[in-house]
Amino acid sequence: MSLFKNLKELIIINSYTKNKIGVDKVGAIFDRHFKDLGFECEIFKRELIGDHRLYKSKNTSKKRLLLLGHIDTVFPEGKFEEYKEDDTWVYGPGVCDMKGGNIVIVEALKKVQNKLDIKNIDILLVSDEESGSDDSKLLSKKLAKSYTHCLTYEAAGEENEIVTARKGVGTFFIDIKGKAAHAGNSYTSGCNANLEASYKLQELTKLTNLDLGTTLNVGKMEGGIGANTISPSAHLTFEIRYETKSERDRLLDNINQIVNKAYVDGTQSTLSGDIQRDVMSESKESLEFVKQLEQITQTTLKTEKRGGVSDANILSNAGVITLDGFGPFGDGDHTIKERALRSSFNQRVDLSTKIFSHFIKGEI
Repeated sequence: MSLFKNLKELIIINSYTKNKIGVDKVGAIFDRHFKDLGFECEIFKRELIGDHRLYKSKNTSKKRLLLLGHIDTVFPEGKFEEYKEDDTWVYGPGVCDMKGGNIVIVEALKKVQNKLDIKNIDILLVSDEESGSDDSKLLSKKLAKSYTHCLTYEAAGEENEIVTARKGVGTFFIDIKGKAAHAGNSYTSGCNANLEASYKLQELTKLTNLDLGTTLNVGKMEGGIGANTISPSAHLTFEIRYETKSERDRLLDNINQIVNKAYVDGTQSTLSGDIQRDVMSESKESLEFVKQLEQITQTTLKTEKRGGVSDANILSNAGVITLDGFGPFGDGDHTIKERALRSSFNQRVDLSTKIFSHFIKGEI
């Protein structure tokens, strides 16, 4: 099947986010696919990461659909680059996250082209999603103003669920300054930054509220010089995830209080970091969109909410009616065991073909 031949061509190219050459090679392959389908390609050049790409069709309606994906993957060169197939699965970096999802877009649009003149549908492929979309999210927010609807092609759920909500996520850092001193001769003249970090770690962790879907994880802790020196500095790295904006605000307020309070006299602390992607909330509009898609495709679409984030968060927060999870089902993403279910590709191509056709005809 040409679908898997095209997928293999993409998978065997290393497209680690920091591998600009590889990411751009993958982008060039998609340029070829979408130009063959009649799309105009606009490239947003970048020096240190891969270029972002927007593929534009004719726009003749106020309702416009953006198909969203990314072309970067998580493993550096030499770590995980093999493509394999068996009767049930395909294996390799990006088969489900998310070169596989991008191929679903291509194959569905090919089927549509056989019957209709493609219009009112554009595709945005960014190059830095796996590292937080720090560069591309500004572009995504700007482009979002031109679209009413967005479908994102991250992997489907195990029962082909689509995604109606995702948690928000932020990564933060606390730098703590203490005062070095000899641990034997001048113990009391020192100011222990490590001790301050330990208090802050405990207070930060208390902000977790599993009943509300809120987590705070201090994932890295560093500090000190050696056993015979009172620690002059320490550093905490932590992440927050939340399901509502009220929880986001509670977290941010309490984090600032913890940072500004000195549990060990004489220490000083500084907070840095930010919200990477705000929460993608399930809305009345997005649920109505699901119902529309069920009616036109004559398919029951199971839905789910996910703790992980994607660029769907960005489009949703920009006011675009957004659904995610339209790629193939897979698992093991971000590991060397990543795989995608062969049969789910056809299911997702058929679903997308119906949606695209109705959108072009103005029936959505």
